[in-house]
Amino acid sequence: MLEQLLIFTRGGLILWTYKELGNALRGSPIDALIRSCLLEERSGAASYNYDVPGAAYTLKWTFHNDLGLVFVAVYQKILHLLYVDELLAMVKREFSEIYDPKKTVYNEFDDIFQQLRKEAEARAEDIKKSKQVGKPVNNNLGKKQGQLQNGGTDGGNKKKGGGESGKDGGDGDKVKGNAKENGHSNGRTGNGVVQVNCKENGNSTAGAFDVNKLQKLRVKGGKKVDTVVNKGSKAEPTKKIKKNRVWDDSPKESKLDFTDPMSENIAVVAAVEGESMMDKEEIVSSDSETEEDEEPGKDNKVEAKKKGWFSSMFQSIAGKAKLEKADLEPALKALKDRLMTKNVAEEIAEKLCESVAASLEGKKLGSFTRISSTVQAAMEEALARILTPKRSIDILRDVHAAKEQEKPYVVVFVGVNGVGKSTNLAKVAYWLLQHNINVMMAACDTFRSGAVEQLRTHARRLQIPIFEKGYEKDPAIVAKEAIQEANRNGSDVVLVDTAGRMQDNEPLMRALSKLIYVNSPDLILFVGEALVGNDAVDQLSKFNQKLGDLSPSPDPRLIDGILLTKFDTIDDKVGAALSMVYISGAPVMFVGCGQSYTDLKKLNVKSIVKTLLK
Repeated sequence: MLEQLLIFTRGGLILWTYKELGNALRGSPIDALIRSCLLEERSGAASYNYDVPGAAYTLKWTFHNDLGLVFVAVYQKILHLLYVDELLAMVKREFSEIYDPKKTVYNEFDDIFQQLRKEAEARAEDIKKSKQVGKPVNNNLGKKQGQLQNGGTDGGNKKKGGGESGKDGGDGDKVKGNAKENGHSNGRTGNGVVQVNCKENGNSTAGAFDVNKLQKLRVKGGKKVDTVVNKGSKAEPTKKIKKNRVWDDSPKESKLDFTDPMSENIAVVAAVEGESMMDKEEIVSSDSETEEDEEPGKDNKVEAKKKGWFSSMFQSIAGKAKLEKADLEPALKALKDRLMTKNVAEEIAEKLCESVAASLEGKKLGSFTRISSTVQAAMEEALARILTPKRSIDILRDVHAAKEQEKPYVVVFVGVNGVGKSTNLAKVAYWLLQHNINVMMAACDTFRSGAVEQLRTHARRLQIPIFEKGYEKDPAIVAKEAIQEANRNGSDVVLVDTAGRMQDNEPLMRALSKLIYVNSPDLILFVGEALVGNDAVDQLSKFNQKLGDLSPSPDPRLIDGILLTKFDTIDDKVGAALSMVYISGAPVMFVGCGQSYTDLKKLNVKSIVKTLLK
């Protein structure tokens, strides 16, 4: 049963809607579709599932890109209606004929829709009945199986290089050619197993090793290989004798702690490091823009520069009224390959191209406009829309809001092993210190050896307090006590360091889920490497899945933002940022670009988009 069919413009104006009488939709499936698919460049997907307590819906949609219309159908997920796609196509065709941009009410479309629905349902019912009748069974397959069971008659087939073999395929089979009768044949044995000749004129058959070739390989440059090997074996390499290590009988230190003692006077890092890159605006400049400013009027040259590799591969189509899918496929395929060379996950690149194709199909191509330039412009808009944060996360503003409520602002850093959580936590602490915010670190990595000492070193260099309880403690309890300590000493922000864990490690993921559930942090930052490609999709999706599945809360907390590390090591392979944002919907809030405390900056969306498409 079709629950709802909605027609609206891309600007959000509802033109016409159909609702099943007596059935009210639970939740807001249309709003969820717009947020999760249409605005996130996932419109190339076939359908969208919306689950709420007590109901589950499937949504399908289509576009009329030339008119800027969206057609959405909603039905119960359990029904699997077969006629929805056809109905949407029929509604799209009929409504586009009566659409007027100046008109907002289309009551006359009610009767037209009822007729279209009856036709679609009747056609789907006919298809269903024809499938239930089924096709006649092919009896030839049964005959062949019976012949094989009765001894097999396939052995009489002719083989290459051999003649006809007997039906039973015994030792008495006659084989034509040069093959020897050696108990083997090209026919089928009594057990129904086909055997191939093993010998031919005393030599191995094709596929076996040729002994004559082995004889030739043994001679190299007129000398036998054995002689060379023997000569080489006489020269033995000189052995290096390792000297014994001399241990001091009376070590000066009673414990293996090589960190700087607390008594030393260490200069404040703020006086040495300078201003954090987070507060500096990055200016993006490109060669094409500079050339455009210097040489105005030369549009053709500038356009060719902007197109780059697109212009060399594709040419404009003169007189093309509307774009079709076949016209877009070459440009989209080249664009997909280009994105993958920039370290974008293959799955993400394919979905992006499908979304761009869905937004361009049926659209009119302007005069003297290349298809490649149209596709690239649409992809630039899509990438900028994905990388731009959908909701504002201003940490400084939120910190002051929490300070007014007399409670600390808690940030939890999570991620896989070895991505640099502790180091980048210290960078965030340094940035907050520059804005006169009191920061405290919480050493909740009680699993990895040396994690507490590492964080203690950063805290001492930055001259900020640290809360630690050692190793083999429950990280959720340590974080809770750290927040209580921050309340007592007046710290504005608590930065919680957690142990690195793989996304498939369920015990550690369960401990992380407990830490988040018990302490309810204000911000959960996923720390990921800019070096990863396809693995970024697996890491983020499984982190969010585990945090949701293992949380006892009915409304579990998921990842709020991303901190991308080692961004200075990837050159133009910036695709991991796009993959992470696309799969999670969380924005990239920080980018680590070096090893000092100042090497932390914001993600420049324009720069990333230009790098991905250049």
